Amino acid sequence: MFIGVPKEIKADEYRVGLTPRTVGELTARGHQVAVETMAGAGAGIADQEYIAAGAEIVASADRIFRRAELIVKVKEPLASERSQLRRGQIIFTYLHLAPDPEQTRELMASGVTAIAYETVTDAAGKLPLLAPMSSVAGRMAPQVAAHFLQRPEGGRGILLGGIEGVPSAKVLVLGGGVVGSGAAEMAIGMGADVTIATRSSDTLRHLSQRFGERATTAAADTGAIEALCASADVVVGAALVAGGAAPKLVSARTVASMKQGSVIVDVSIDQGGCAETSRPTTHSRPTFVIDGVVHYCVANMPGAVPRTSAFALDNATRRFVLALADKGFPQALIDDPHLQNGLNVHDGKITCRAVADALRLPYIAASEVLG
Repeated sequence: MFIGVPKEIKADEYRVGLTPRTVGELTARGHQVAVETMAGAGAGIADQEYIAAGAEIVASADRIFRRAELIVKVKEPLASERSQLRRGQIIFTYLHLAPDPEQTRELMASGVTAIAYETVTDAAGKLPLLAPMSSVAGRMAPQVAAHFLQRPEGGRGILLGGIEGVPSAKVLVLGGGVVGSGAAEMAIGMGADVTIATRSSDTLRHLSQRFGERATTAAADTGAIEALCASADVVVGAALVAGGAAPKLVSARTVASMKQGSVIVDVSIDQGGCAETSRPTTHSRPTFVIDGVVHYCVANMPGAVPRTSAFALDNATRRFVLALADKGFPQALIDDPHLQNGLNVHDGKITCRAVADALRLPYIAASEVLG
């Protein structure tokens, strides 16, 4: 198979779809790999490392989109990339289609086979390709919050961990999954006063056992969220609906009740965000202020630490990339129901129920299009 790795063109995105290790495994199996020049530079990977692994370095992404049977990326294809996709081609990347009707329509129109990292599952029903980036983003969230709590950044002027005789910042984490638990762990380690709110009673029990007296847990009903947000210095949005739009847990009215200079870090923004007031931002322009509340809504948070993120993602995706290359479509998906759950769009059809429901589009099961 001919596999292509274009350079990411999303604003402030420095990760790369494959590392030389996986490229080497692909070429050793007889596959051809083309990598756009400088695609790995942001993650500290030189073209020469890809050449040594057996890849061809190409001058532009056009050649990759024109020739590749399988395209491996990190972030969703932007409009200029979507216009080059074609029927019979496979794209394997994060898509986050539920809040993005334009991307969804254009992928459908292209006829491409689009497999989303964020809906690939494992035997435990978890999301193994989302987990490493969720872990990075969760661990980053308190660092980000600590920075934007500083007065020159528009914050309340609070040290996240406090100091002797002065209280720590109050951090509210909405969601107890990989992002939420990671954010809580880091915030606790930084000395913050942490509360974790989630809707699942099972998750609440797990969090109570994990953190004990180091954090407070709460049921995430509407009244509790309003009260907790009003007293918080930092709110971390970490709620997830696999493949679907993030639940709007923080209303605009609740934001208006929050402290002046408090900070919302909405990690769920790539799925539409947990706060009604959230909208996507970039690393170069990461925040905006509504009702005196600083909103940090960068949709590719792990892109700020691209070397860590690129290698973590590559470790997770490697076996699926190898399966797609060795077996092709549809056999790789027929043989692996977990990879099959990653199929979001094929030949103009939506094959992920959460995406179809979010966008009110017709749905067809992946098993039906696979024959």
